[in-house]
Amino acid sequence: MSILNHGLVRFLLFISGYLVFLAFGAWIFSSIESPEERQKVQELRNLRANFLKNHECVQDQALEDLISEVVSASNRGVSATRNATGESNWSFGQSFFFTSTVVTTIGYGHVTPLSRAGKIFCIIYAMIGIPLTLVLLSALVARLLVPTIWLLQWLNSRLGHLYQPFNIRLLHLVIMVSFLVVAFLLIPAAIFARIEPEWDYMDSLYYCFISLTTIGLGDYIPGDSPHQPYRPLYKIATTGFLYLGITFLMVTLAVFYDIPQLNLGFLFTSSSENSEKKPLAGSGMNMQYGGAGSNVLPDPNEGSHRQVVRVRSRRADSPSPDEPTPNKDMIMP
Repeated sequence: MSILNHGLVRFLLFISGYLVFLAFGAWIFSSIESPEERQKVQELRNLRANFLKNHECVQDQALEDLISEVVSASNRGVSATRNATGESNWSFGQSFFFTSTVVTTIGYGHVTPLSRAGKIFCIIYAMIGIPLTLVLLSALVARLLVPTIWLLQWLNSRLGHLYQPFNIRLLHLVIMVSFLVVAFLLIPAAIFARIEPEWDYMDSLYYCFISLTTIGLGDYIPGDSPHQPYRPLYKIATTGFLYLGITFLMVTLAVFYDIPQLNLGFLFTSSSENSEKKPLAGSGMNMQYGGAGSNVLPDPNEGSHRQVVRVRSRRADSPSPDEPTPNKDMIMP
């Protein structure tokens, strides 16, 4: 009972700290963005006043009605500017990009269904597409974890006699995170900065991070600049990048969560609850790739064959420096 109480106390402390974290973020954003907002509001007021001064035949209410309609249309993906592209927001390439943002829950919000039938279909489509996307991503993660296991096994075979298992797993995690950052953030950001005329490298890096984490604020959308060449192909290629990036991000998170010393969730539960959750963690997406005991991952080439990778240690996962290096073996039936 005392263990359960300690876990509950830690959980309540975590909730309190999390609320403080949210409040701190709100304070920082408010401090940074409020001056910029006030400046932009003042610029728009001056521009409006100058327009009414130079065009006395235009009534203030008529201008207000026009601005309201333009803003409303812009919020729904319809631009009223003269230099806007004449291509429809619902061409095949644009629609393909839209459906991918719906089922991956990125949801940029720059283009939305305008008709009642489109809204109803979007609800039904998302209810079916989101679970299917989770199944697809889970299957991809399970198969990408196989070479991830091979990399961990190779690191163990080369460094197991020099370093403890926890240090090797940290090195493995650093390699995964480094590949994620370079292959799906830094390099794509350089490509987007080259293609998009109004984006600098920081804007492109910001877009890649916001998209791959499925935050999807929608302030930067690739392929929406006027006269964008090969727009449908560009949209489809961006969709492929998003799927690959989200998949590898999930693989990296799987590697992170499978290191017990880094999994803070264990602080809020008892040891008995943790032992019950360990088999469940590997039964859904086959997340566990090593550690005490064993885990079974499906062979991507054969559904009936399985491979087992075991990393044994005398204790949880990090023996003391005085203890001998744990044995490591790989069993492949």
